[in-house]
Amino acid sequence: MFENFDWLGAVRTSPVMVVILLCSVITFGFTIERALYFWKRRDDPSELRRQVTEKVRSGAPKEALWLCAAQPHPAGAVSAAVLKHAHQSSEAIEEQLQIVLSEQRLALERNLGVIGTMGNTAPLIGLLGTVWGIMRAFHDMAQTGSAGPSVVAAGVAEALFTTAAGLLVAVPAVMVYNHFVRRISVMLTVAENQARGLRLELEESRAHTHGSSRAA
Repeated sequence: MFENFDWLGAVRTSPVMVVILLCSVITFGFTIERALYFWKRRDDPSELRRQVTEKVRSGAPKEALWLCAAQPHPAGAVSAAVLKHAHQSSEAIEEQLQIVLSEQRLALERNLGVIGTMGNTAPLIGLLGTVWGIMRAFHDMAQTGSAGPSVVAAGVAEALFTTAAGLLVAVPAVMVYNHFVRRISVMLTVAENQARGLRLELEESRAHTHGSSRAA
């Protein structure tokens, strides 16, 4: 269907296609960057809470913090905040927990807005190219004084080509954006659950220690 279409000529003559190609490069680059970022933080933090609790109960809080720091998952940073402020009041711990969760969200969502913007604007840019191509088709018709299929088809094909190119950029961008948003939500939920579970275990351990000392 497209064997006779001049792809390179359409790119050279249409400034809109240059913009769409730039959008595709930006989308691909930031997708790779975010994919690598999440891949480095793919570890399962399920054992972190148990290990940290054991270190604290054995009187090694610094080693517990080292375990949290070595955990690339956001659960490590959030759990470290709970450990650092474990001696404070419940309100202060909760405030620090929310602060660290917000910081982790900002880090996870970095550059994600660019991908979402490309997914939303690429179809509009393609539509602009369609309008541009149709205008050129009518201009060619006016210059040649003919409305034959050979005159109209080239301009209309170029016009629809930009719309198709815009959709080819937008559809993967939207899919990738939604995937990353879902992954961020899951990672932050796991991190918060791990941190709150660690906080409860530390409070129970502290209460048990105080109860034993009073009994003695």
